[in-house]
Amino acid sequence: MPETSGGSTAFHDLSVFVSQPRVNSLALSRDGNRLVAAVQTPAGDGTRLVSGLWELDPGGEREARRLTRSVKGESAPAFAADGTLLFLSGREDSDPGARQDGDGDDDGATLWALPDRGEAELVARHPGGIAGYAVARDTGALAYTAGLLPGAADAEAHGKLRKARKDAKVTAILYEAGPTRVWDRDLGPDEPHAFVRAERGGPVVDAGGKGIGAEEPADAVLSPDGTRVAYTRFVAGRVPAENRTVIVVADAATGEQLRVVEAADQLYESPVFTYDGSGLICHRMGFPAYDTPWDITLVRVDVASGKESDLLPGFDNFPGGAVVSPVDDTLWFTAAERGHAPVFRRAPDGTVTRLTASGAYGSLCVAPDGRTLYALRNAVDSPPRPVRIDAAATDQAPVTLPAPGDVGALPGTLTEVHAEGDDGFPLRGWLVLPEGASAAAPAPLLVAVHGGPEGSWNGWTWRWNPWPFAARGYAVLLPDPALSTGYGMHNHERGWGQWGGRPYDDVMALTDATEARADIEAGRTALGGGSYGGYMANRVATRTDRFKAIVSHAGLWDLRSFQGDTDVPWYFQRIFGDPVARPERYEAHSPYLGADRIRTPMLVIHGAQDYRVPVGQGSALFQDLQRHEVPAKYLYFPDENHWILTPNHARVWYGAFLNFLDHHVLGTVWQRPELL
Repeated sequence: MPETSGGSTAFHDLSVFVSQPRVNSLALSRDGNRLVAAVQTPAGDGTRLVSGLWELDPGGEREARRLTRSVKGESAPAFAADGTLLFLSGREDSDPGARQDGDGDDDGATLWALPDRGEAELVARHPGGIAGYAVARDTGALAYTAGLLPGAADAEAHGKLRKARKDAKVTAILYEAGPTRVWDRDLGPDEPHAFVRAERGGPVVDAGGKGIGAEEPADAVLSPDGTRVAYTRFVAGRVPAENRTVIVVADAATGEQLRVVEAADQLYESPVFTYDGSGLICHRMGFPAYDTPWDITLVRVDVASGKESDLLPGFDNFPGGAVVSPVDDTLWFTAAERGHAPVFRRAPDGTVTRLTASGAYGSLCVAPDGRTLYALRNAVDSPPRPVRIDAAATDQAPVTLPAPGDVGALPGTLTEVHAEGDDGFPLRGWLVLPEGASAAAPAPLLVAVHGGPEGSWNGWTWRWNPWPFAARGYAVLLPDPALSTGYGMHNHERGWGQWGGRPYDDVMALTDATEARADIEAGRTALGGGSYGGYMANRVATRTDRFKAIVSHAGLWDLRSFQGDTDVPWYFQRIFGDPVARPERYEAHSPYLGADRIRTPMLVIHGAQDYRVPVGQGSALFQDLQRHEVPAKYLYFPDENHWILTPNHARVWYGAFLNFLDHHVLGTVWQRPELL
């Protein structure tokens, strides 16, 4: 079939779909009167996404208006205590006087301020760029994360060393501990540091290094009065299995370390100060082990004494995205829950209340009186949209605010499928049905397995969106098998250490239940997945020939070779064990050992810059498929990573995927996608 199949929605034409605006963060002013969103749109040539800032009406009456435009874009909006809007951008500085001799390093983002009236002005810069920043709630203090090369005492020395390396064309990195890369980038040679400036134009204090092993350079956070800074630091263990993250609290004026929140068997991340600055709220994650899964909670740490208390004892799902009240000890957080990710409120007395009835939420902002929240709500059938939430009401439907990003009508409907695991555990998943699906006109089916495996189909995704498939006439099953989040700790325990075991059985059970529906054509079913979902696609291919086609994106093929090549080998070895001393799980769950059993046509997709599931996994799979004469194609992206992110490449990804399904599921003539 061609890319456009004659429908009228944004999902019938892939060029229209990949061009939709994407709202991805919110910021609320200190007085609660201004709400700003960062919105991504494709650049004119379709080769990248560019972010711009939009002003939204917190009252929900006025239309949104665009605030910024530049070729490099603007992101990470935040408001200073005086109401000034701040943001990061790689834009050029129009004032030559803002630069000093020797510091003209334009690589990376700088921090800008945009007043109510007038042009944006440069606030802070650092050779190599600023990775993230935070402002104090009540003062003009600023903290930001930026790098220092080994031997550099400050930004000036760092800039000179960067220039010397650049002039000598040296890109080599010497590692002495810790990991070497993450997701799609090499770590180092500089180490992230937390810098603090008490006031505009004042001296910048180095509050300490953050280590080079964190997956992202987590932003430093400031106490409300700006006197203390807290940040996550990566600590390399004696052996990789002991790698961990801790939280450092330092004096903002001197950089003196005041406290380290740490434990040998825990990871501490995402700190935020309480409303009065006396405590820190942070995530505490118990290490996974061979026999036990992750255990994640929120804790409060008293900054003065170091006393730590679990804020969510008995809460059975993984919390995230915590924000604190500006007036008392109330906090709000999100957590996956049975195909949703609601907002929860924890009252000062410890009572936990679910505030939202449906959808998945992020980018929480709390009004200055603590009575209203603003957030981005998304769902399987809705892209992220800014909403206003009553900060105390239960199971509510929030008010949607005018903003870019409305995709219009969907080419189908959303329902649920339920089944039972072999152990009696209740299983569920979402089912997208295309328009017109009925007993008289049953739809072919795509089963899409999510990544993780600690994840859930509970929100919108631009990368594995089911609606372009519905526009082409496919129903899409989004199953949440064992190891999925949102179903309590038991769902992790029942699948722990057996990636290709019980999760496989659960996917098959939900597929059986879906195919039993009168509006599904059971004989025309395909399966696909990415990351862990790609692993499951490979595993399925070796265990059954029930599917007409299988698509494996960034999938694990040989678990032995993978564990030594991935960017997080210590995490994987905690679950699967040492491949020499404990080979059992590698032998039981590596798909490549069953390569000779594959009969189903497969499309393999991989990005060369994927360090999480390195590209050799996809290449080896494709070679084995050819060796065993399995009909196969390999869609290779030399400059993409674990995800296919650029709009033009996303269009190619969907086109190849859909055409492959049409050929093998529907029996149409194979059509090579445009631009391939």
